[in-house]
Amino acid sequence: MRVRTLVMVLSLGLAPLAQALELKISTLYPDGTAAVNTLRAASEEISQATEGRVTLRVYPGGVMGDDKAVQRRIRIGQLHGMLVQGGALAGVYKDSQVLNLPLLFRSYDEVDAVRAELDPVLRQGFADGGWRTFGPVDGGFAYLMSAQPVASVADLQKQKVWLPANDSSSAMAVKVFDVAPVVLNIGAVLTSLQTGVIDAFAAPPVAALTLQWYSRVKHLTDMPLLYTYGVLAFDQRHLDKISAADQDVLQRVLTERFAELNRSERAGNQQAFDAVKAQGLQSVTPSAAQLAEWRQRSEQAVQLLEQGGEISPAMVQRARDILDRYRAGQ
Repeated sequence: MRVRTLVMVLSLGLAPLAQALELKISTLYPDGTAAVNTLRAASEEISQATEGRVTLRVYPGGVMGDDKAVQRRIRIGQLHGMLVQGGALAGVYKDSQVLNLPLLFRSYDEVDAVRAELDPVLRQGFADGGWRTFGPVDGGFAYLMSAQPVASVADLQKQKVWLPANDSSSAMAVKVFDVAPVVLNIGAVLTSLQTGVIDAFAAPPVAALTLQWYSRVKHLTDMPLLYTYGVLAFDQRHLDKISAADQDVLQRVLTERFAELNRSERAGNQQAFDAVKAQGLQSVTPSAAQLAEWRQRSEQAVQLLEQGGEISPAMVQRARDILDRYRAGQ
């Protein structure tokens, strides 16, 4: 009995303690933005609540590479998480792109109606793929901005339009608009605008302001082309290295902080739209007939995405059903 007791005591003494962990997070968001500041404030709160066992370290401005490079670093443990646009995780959960479908939404109220039902679905979809996520965080509507006015699809076809690299869904969708895009990493956009390699892009106004892209164009097409959102994602394997209690702290703090960030970013995105136009960009409004063609082509783009397996028809229909109910109740 003494021997057995001694073995038990020694075994307990040798049991591994929960590891302290600095969670390293990469993001393309520049230093000083609300998103980066939110992560740093959350790190202080998490550190205090866990007595220093869990902290966050943020690598802003894309210093760790593009989304694909960051995911490789996460797989091998050099990084633990990333704050990215939702499309960066399409490989984990393809239906997460439902919020990004072209011309799906006509207003922020419609976005809120769909997100109220689908945000938990998206988080669960990411979790099923091995990622714990926080958000979505409002990224605002992307608008087309160009050197020459663009009201119609025919106008768009005359432009040298930027397409983000490693974005297979956008590459597939843009085909129905008969546009030959210029594929570039985000870091090359400003220089390419300056040199004339591209003369048009689609982006939320806040991004155009932050990255100075607005300074190289003259027109903004007043049509919400697509909705964008961000998400903070951790590989669950890395979080499993910390205790359940510390994971609970992380979950609580980041959920609260990102809910606040979502609200503030919505207000900031709405203000940025006015700010971009105040910089001298001329607003271009498509006619009813032109808007009808944009929407028809967008429907074709969604069908192409469904046929290519980029998103499930069931998820697309679910979003449309929510919108139909919302619009009927207005």
